[in-house]
Amino acid sequence: MDLAMVRSYHNKSPAPEMDRKIWRKLPIELLERILSFLPLRTFLYLRSTCKYFRSLIFSPLFLSTHTSTNSISSSPLSSFLLLSHPQSTHYLMYDTDLNTWRNLKLPLSRSLSCTPLLSTATCLLCFSAVPDSSNSAFLVFNLLARSSRIVKFPEYPFAFEFPTLITSSNGYRLFCLSSRSSSRVYAYVYDSVARQWSRFDGFDRALGDSYHQQGVFCNGSLYFGTREPFSVVGFDLGSGKWIRSEADLPEELTFGRLVAGNVLINLPSREDQQNRVTCQSESMLKLYSFAWPCTTQLTPFKTLVAGSGGGEGENTLFMFGGIGRNGISKTMKLWKMDEIEKVWMEVESVPDMMCRKFGSVCYHNYEHIYCFWHQGMICVCCYTWPEVLYYIVARRTWHWVPKCPSLPQKSSCGFKWFSFAPQLYAAV
Repeated sequence: MDLAMVRSYHNKSPAPEMDRKIWRKLPIELLERILSFLPLRTFLYLRSTCKYFRSLIFSPLFLSTHTSTNSISSSPLSSFLLLSHPQSTHYLMYDTDLNTWRNLKLPLSRSLSCTPLLSTATCLLCFSAVPDSSNSAFLVFNLLARSSRIVKFPEYPFAFEFPTLITSSNGYRLFCLSSRSSSRVYAYVYDSVARQWSRFDGFDRALGDSYHQQGVFCNGSLYFGTREPFSVVGFDLGSGKWIRSEADLPEELTFGRLVAGNVLINLPSREDQQNRVTCQSESMLKLYSFAWPCTTQLTPFKTLVAGSGGGEGENTLFMFGGIGRNGISKTMKLWKMDEIEKVWMEVESVPDMMCRKFGSVCYHNYEHIYCFWHQGMICVCCYTWPEVLYYIVARRTWHWVPKCPSLPQKSSCGFKWFSFAPQLYAAV
């Protein structure tokens, strides 16, 4: 049976245009509620239209929608290892979500690109020798929000050591050690909420045998290792008091580096990975999604350890170090602190071939070795080597971050690595 074609004589009238003034008439709470349903990538594009939309990124409703205090995996932002090297004009970026080097540049001004990067915590970057400040101030820069704050030195001249940035849900703190004389050392802590420095007594022994190792934040305190005879000391950021750890260190320890990470979280799904956003342009943040490469395969683990990067929460203190005699490490191991028994418990040994390689590249000169935590990974770096040895805590496996292809074939020393894991709540 043939079907008859029926033509509709009802003209479709165009939809009436929305009155642009309606947005001005809406209550602020309702407007924030509407905008909170936007995908993060769309909202970040929208924020450039006016100052009000830009400020909404730090509103409580928006933060509660797009962030979670218990799960870093919910963040739609990519995380990177940043590499600073004298033979590179910009910071090189290794994408730890896709396990590959990215041809990206941080949106930094030319002056900041040439300024030493001292410390990072989530998406906050702390630079020294701020341009036009007579080298008498730090600059704390939020790469995501494109905001910054100049933090003047507490005194001048100010020769500082162990600069460490620690973030929290409402701000950050900056820790430094400084000596006014050869015999007197002080600890300085800058509080971004109070916007002032506090000075405390320093420790009576030299801290650390590596100038590249920062303090390690764990449960309210910054931890450091001392020179031989080795020990672990903590600086309570609340009281400003120094406490020596009662736990005995492993026997025949040739060197030790501390690192801390917090509780278990869910591993990001493939859909989460496709929604990651990243920085691409020098002049602004260009955000985009990228697909998961077909060649990449991950074992379906349910949990992954969250990064500490200087944040709040119950952390676990780890130590990476060597075991041997006469300053020569025969093996390298990872321990964790048992807070109940107050003992260092062995977690894992570095595989023999990896241990030999790492020992040869640092020539058993352990002052070049430094460690930090990054998104469930314990990264072991050497100032004289372009690769990173890292340990995935949840999977109990060791891996190498390969050398960046854009580095010259004969790259000298000067490899300084940083963790960059953006979080929306990191305000300056």
